[in-house]
Amino acid sequence: MPFNFFDLFSLSNILDIAIVSYLIYKAISWIRGTRAVQLLKGVFILVLVAIISNWFRLTTISWLLMQFQTVLFIALPLVFQPELRRMLERIGRGGFLSYRGILDQETLTRFNSEMIRAINVLSRNSIGALIVLERETMLNNYEETGITIDAIVTGELLVNLFEPKTPLHDGAVIIRGDRIVAAGCFLPLTENPNISKELGSRHRAALGITEVSDALALVVSEETGTISAVQEGRMTRYLDEESLHSILVEALSTDTKKQRFFPSFWR
Repeated sequence: MPFNFFDLFSLSNILDIAIVSYLIYKAISWIRGTRAVQLLKGVFILVLVAIISNWFRLTTISWLLMQFQTVLFIALPLVFQPELRRMLERIGRGGFLSYRGILDQETLTRFNSEMIRAINVLSRNSIGALIVLERETMLNNYEETGITIDAIVTGELLVNLFEPKTPLHDGAVIIRGDRIVAAGCFLPLTENPNISKELGSRHRAALGITEVSDALALVVSEETGTISAVQEGRMTRYLDEESLHSILVEALSTDTKKQRFFPSFWR
C-alpha cells in the first residue's frame, strides 16, 4: 500500500499533537520559577551524558548511568512531590467543578468598597498586611493556624486586625466569600529561588499560598506601602485603586463562574 503523506495530517493526528503540545506547555508553566527547573536541568545533563557515552562506547560511564536509572525512577516522584501535588490540584480545578469564593453583584460592590478603603488606609500609613481571598481551593488547614473571626468584611475591621503591636497583625487574614474567617494565620513560604531579595516574609507567604491554591493574595508593604496582588505564584506590584478594583472583580464576580464551565484553553 503506497504511503500517503497527507495521512500524517489527519484530524486525529493534529488533535493528538495539539493536546500533547498544550500539556507540555502547561507543565513547563507550572514548574517555571521553582526548584524543579534546576532538577530538570540536572536530568537533562545526565541524559546527554548517557547519549554521548553510548556514542563513544564509554562502557564504564554507561554502566554507571544504567545503575543510576533505577534510583532516579524511585527518587523523582519524591523530589518532585510539591510540583506533582500542585499539578494535580490545578487539574482538579480545571473544569465542571464547584466554584466557591464568588460573590453576586451587590455583595461584590460592597465588598470591593470595603476592601479598597481598608487597603488604601493601610498603604497610606505603611501598615504591613497580608489578605488571602479563598476561591475554589479550601484553605481550612491554614485557617486553623490562626484565630477564628467569622465576621463580615469591613474596612475598619481589616485595618484594626493589622494595627501594629496587636496580637494578630503579623499573620495573614483569610476571607471566604464576604466574611473574614480567621486572622493571624501562618502560610507556607514560596520555594521559588528567583524572587527578588527585597521581598519580605509577607510577599513570600503570598507567593507560597498561591502556589498551592487558586487563592488571590493581597499584600501591603510595611516598608513602602506598596500594594501587590498575587495569583498562581505570580506577583503584580505597585497597584493603584483602579487596578486593584479590576483584579477583585475578575477574581470574585459571578461572571468568572460562567467562564469556568468551559476552561480556557489558552490561559
